[in-house]
Amino acid sequence: VSFLIAKITAICPISLLRRVSDLLRWQYKDPSFNLPWKLHTLPIFSTSSPLYHTLQKPPPLTPEEELDLELAHRRLQKLCQKCVQENVPLLIDAEYTSLQPAIDYFTYSSAIKHNRDGNPIVYGTVQAYLKDAKERLFMASKAAEKLGVPMGFKLVRGAYMSSETESASSLGYDSPIHNSIDETHACYNDCAGFLLERIANGNDAVVFATHNIDSGKLAACRARNLGIHKGNRRLEFAQLYGMSEALSFGLRNAGFQVSKYLPYGPVDMVMPYLLRRAEENRGLLSTSNIDRVLMW
Repeated sequence: VSFLIAKITAICPISLLRRVSDLLRWQYKDPSFNLPWKLHTLPIFSTSSPLYHTLQKPPPLTPEEELDLELAHRRLQKLCQKCVQENVPLLIDAEYTSLQPAIDYFTYSSAIKHNRDGNPIVYGTVQAYLKDAKERLFMASKAAEKLGVPMGFKLVRGAYMSSETESASSLGYDSPIHNSIDETHACYNDCAGFLLERIANGNDAVVFATHNIDSGKLAACRARNLGIHKGNRRLEFAQLYGMSEALSFGLRNAGFQVSKYLPYGPVDMVMPYLLRRAEENRGLLSTSNIDRVLMW
């Protein structure tokens, strides 16, 4: 097992994640707003982050909500401690922008606690289709460096394009997602370049979770040009089991660390996840012809 991926929505009620995200957004708007339960974390928002989900000052967490938050935190710490014990990185998956601030809060507060001695155990996920992705990545990485905390990131494009756009439009705001697929590709590649330079300088770690052959080739070429050893465990590629096999085998044959991601869980939870991945990659399905030829 090269790494473990967990969804915070499996260990914390979605309603509570939404409440915590609202409170974090309001504190970003008003730094004097006190959150007594808040742990030390890295920057969660940038000046371009969507804040339209929270238009009014939210009420504080009830005692019951604070207890549920503490229980969710304990569940995550149990996972983190097991991963530290086994030296297996824990990648925290991303969600909708309405929930993401709380997920980043869980991720970064855990990373500060468990990422030690140059060994990033807890990884956050950056969704490159968001307009604020690059700025938030830069801020979190630089803040972690100042604290002496080694950070790991999983870089993805994103899987909630339709719902995010519809949600923003219903509230009268622009979509938080890039206006074109080319802008998303550019953001992904910019973030990849930034992280590869960090790795070359002995900082951070990354899992490039992509089914895009061009992005895979570009990242591999940049890694080579930066002198990053192909067996470097801080650089890994990943594709879903059963998807983009040509990319996976091509990268592996070139000497890079590659994983095939195998979702595990109840059928009614896993199938919607896989359907979102299929939707996310519907523009890349033409590569299935390449896969068939190369597999044959």
